[in-house]
Amino acid sequence: MDALITAAGRALAAGDPLGALNRIALRSDAPALALRGIAMAQLGDLDLAKALLRRAARAFSPREHRARARCVVAEAEIALVSRDLGWPEAALQRARETLERQGDTINAAYARYLSARHLLLIGRLDEAERELEVIDPDLLPLQAQAGCGMVAAGIAMRRVEARKARAALERAAAAARGAGIPALVSEVDTAMRALEVPAARLISSGGEELLLLDQVEALLASGTFVVDACRHVVRSAREVIGLETRPVLFALARALAEAWPSDVSRKVLVAKAFRGRVADESHRARLRVEIGRLRALLGDHAGLSATDAGFLLTVPEGRDVVVLAQPVEDSHADVLALLGDGEAWSSAALALALGVSSRTVQRALERLREEGKVRSFGRGRGRACRWVVPTLPGFPTNLLLPAKITDG
Repeated sequence: MDALITAAGRALAAGDPLGALNRIALRSDAPALALRGIAMAQLGDLDLAKALLRRAARAFSPREHRARARCVVAEAEIALVSRDLGWPEAALQRARETLERQGDTINAAYARYLSARHLLLIGRLDEAERELEVIDPDLLPLQAQAGCGMVAAGIAMRRVEARKARAALERAAAAARGAGIPALVSEVDTAMRALEVPAARLISSGGEELLLLDQVEALLASGTFVVDACRHVVRSAREVIGLETRPVLFALARALAEAWPSDVSRKVLVAKAFRGRVADESHRARLRVEIGRLRALLGDHAGLSATDAGFLLTVPEGRDVVVLAQPVEDSHADVLALLGDGEAWSSAALALALGVSSRTVQRALERLREEGKVRSFGRGRGRACRWVVPTLPGFPTNLLLPAKITDG
């Protein structure tokens, strides 16, 4: 490897893309094209970066497996940064396996770290954690060590494990300071501050209050009967009763929990569950059916009793009932929560991350745009069109990101 390529590579590792380009900007051989692609990625021109990396991959000879695999890994990182979550994961895996066979353990570990980031973004937390567990952090540069800490923290936050998240972020902060890259230090600081802002809103018979993630963790560990409106589940005695695909049952559970220990009239329950203004006999009959289904799902955790006015939620003596909601409620809070990371997302990437159809996400985005909460740029509705939030304050937190969104 010639001296200019070596110097450019060192400049990129130190976060100095301009210094790297000063040495290789006029060269078009394969190693220089690859480094130019990485430099453009660091400068934020992701489209040009991808084009340069693909040219570099084609310019390397078919026998240069390691160099071609490195280009694939670099392109995968750009896809992650640009939230192109549909980028083929299998290609990254093949590149990692190639690097491992070639003895390039550092870049193989880096490829595994990128895979963990991708899995976290699309909500596959267990798989992301398994990827992190097999990475030897000492193999990675400090910048990637900080990234691993951020991924571990992200997994812990999504699982409402505040203590683990804080410990992971402290490791990430130490690595970021060691790397000496201001943008990375700032990114970790921003993640640390997310732990100090309200993660959820508690609704109980005593009123409402905002909770930090630590307080949410303590609440879920207690014996309280929790109707979790962030993830559309009911939590009781460390068991989780999923109602993500049962919107009517969840609406009934939430209405009854918000009124506890009082009952809720049939008229209100019909309005909440069926959006009906008048509780006629057909609504009453359907309400009895749905209450029966909810009673069967709750089992021994809670009872549902009929009263003169409507229905009453009951729990064993000594237990409380609360509702856990987003700090700022919106029918499309999960979309806003993902966009709240400040990146420009495509509708396809949002759909992949939320596990719903692109059409469902499109409807949510169109409604949010009409309300002035998001804006788009680019042409068309496919990958070329990107969505961002115009302002960040007051948006739902992604710490308790729900798994699904509804069509409503």
